[in-house]
Amino acid sequence: MMRLAIVLLGAVVASALYLVRVQYDSRRLFAEWDRALAESQWLETEHERIEVEKRAAATSLRVEALAKQKLAMRTVTPAITEYVTSSTAVPMAAASAGEQP
Repeated sequence: MMRLAIVLLGAVVASALYLVRVQYDSRRLFAEWDRALAESQWLETEHERIEVEKRAAATSLRVEALAKQKLAMRTVTPAITEYVTSSTAVPMAAASAGEQP
Protein backbone atom coordinates (compact mmCIF):
# COMPACT_ATOMS: atom_id res chain seq x y z
CA MET A 1 0.00 0.00 0.00
CA MET A 2 2.88 2.31 0.78
CA ARG A 3 4.42 1.76 -2.65
CA LEU A 4 1.14 2.60 -4.36
CA ALA A 5 0.90 5.84 -2.35
CA ILE A 6 4.47 6.79 -3.33
CA VAL A 7 3.78 6.04 -7.01
CA LEU A 8 0.55 8.03 -6.91
CA LEU A 9 2.33 10.91 -5.13
CA GLY A 10 5.04 10.89 -7.82
CA ALA A 11 2.37 10.91 -10.55
CA VAL A 12 0.58 13.84 -8.90
CA VAL A 13 3.86 15.80 -8.56
CA ALA A 14 4.82 15.07 -12.17
CA SER A 15 1.36 16.06 -13.34
CA ALA A 16 1.52 19.29 -11.33
CA LEU A 17 4.96 20.14 -12.77
CA TYR A 18 3.73 19.43 -16.29
CA LEU A 19 0.65 21.62 -15.69
CA VAL A 20 2.83 24.51 -14.45
CA ARG A 21 5.08 24.16 -17.50
CA VAL A 22 2.11 24.13 -19.89
CA GLN A 23 0.60 27.22 -18.24
CA TYR A 24 3.96 29.01 -18.43
CA ASP A 25 4.29 28.19 -22.14
CA SER A 26 0.71 29.29 -22.72
CA ARG A 27 1.30 32.66 -21.03
CA ARG A 28 4.56 33.15 -22.91
CA LEU A 29 2.93 32.37 -26.26
CA PHE A 30 -0.02 34.65 -25.49
CA ALA A 31 2.33 37.51 -24.60
CA GLU A 32 4.30 36.91 -27.81
CA TRP A 33 1.07 36.87 -29.82
CA ASP A 34 -0.04 40.11 -28.15
CA ARG A 35 3.30 41.78 -29.01
CA ALA A 36 3.01 40.58 -32.61
CA LEU A 37 -0.52 41.94 -32.83
CA ALA A 38 0.60 45.33 -31.48
CA GLU A 39 3.49 45.40 -33.96
CA SER A 40 1.09 44.48 -36.76
CA GLN A 41 -1.19 47.37 -35.85
CA TRP A 42 1.80 49.74 -35.68
CA LEU A 43 3.01 48.59 -39.10
CA GLU A 44 -0.46 49.05 -40.56
CA THR A 45 -0.58 52.59 -39.18
CA GLU A 46 2.88 53.31 -40.60
CA HIS A 47 1.83 51.92 -43.97
CA GLU A 48 -1.24 54.17 -44.04
CA ARG A 49 0.87 57.20 -43.03
CA ILE A 50 3.39 56.51 -45.77
CA GLU A 51 0.61 56.06 -48.34
CA VAL A 52 -0.81 59.46 -47.36
CA GLU A 53 2.65 61.04 -47.68
CA LYS A 54 3.10 59.39 -51.07
CA ARG A 55 -0.24 60.72 -52.31
CA ALA A 56 0.59 64.19 -50.99
CA ALA A 57 3.97 64.14 -52.73
CA ALA A 58 2.41 63.10 -56.03
CA THR A 59 -0.11 65.94 -56.33
CA SER A 60 0.10 67.92 -59.54
CA LEU A 61 0.71 71.21 -57.71
CA ARG A 62 3.67 69.76 -55.84
CA VAL A 63 5.11 68.19 -59.00
CA GLU A 64 4.72 71.49 -60.84
CA ALA A 65 6.37 73.43 -58.02
CA LEU A 66 9.31 71.02 -57.92
CA ALA A 67 9.66 71.21 -61.70
CA LYS A 68 9.81 75.00 -61.51
CA GLN A 69 12.21 75.13 -58.56
CA LYS A 70 14.62 72.28 -59.11
CA LEU A 71 14.47 71.75 -62.86
CA ALA A 72 13.91 75.41 -63.88
CA MET A 73 10.99 74.37 -66.07
CA ARG A 74 8.22 76.74 -67.08
CA THR A 75 4.67 76.32 -68.28
CA VAL A 76 3.94 76.32 -71.98
CA THR A 77 2.62 79.55 -73.48
CA PRO A 78 2.09 80.53 -77.13
CA ALA A 79 4.80 83.18 -76.74
CA ILE A 80 7.52 80.57 -76.18
CA THR A 81 6.21 77.83 -78.42
CA GLU A 82 8.49 76.96 -81.32
CA TYR A 83 7.25 74.97 -84.29
CA VAL A 84 9.82 72.81 -86.00
CA THR A 85 9.37 71.54 -89.50
CA SER A 86 11.15 68.52 -90.77
CA SER A 87 13.55 69.28 -93.57
CA THR A 88 14.49 65.64 -94.08
CA ALA A 89 11.07 64.58 -95.32
CA VAL A 90 11.21 66.62 -98.53
CA PRO A 91 14.66 65.52 -99.74
CA MET A 92 13.87 61.90 -98.95
CA ALA A 93 10.72 62.06 -101.05
CA ALA A 94 12.57 63.82 -103.84
CA ALA A 95 15.45 61.38 -103.65
CA SER A 96 13.15 58.37 -103.82
CA ALA A 97 11.27 59.91 -106.75
CA GLY A 98 14.54 60.67 -108.54
CA GLU A 99 15.87 57.15 -108.18
CA GLN A 100 13.08 55.59 -110.16
CA PRO A 101 13.66 55.54 -113.95
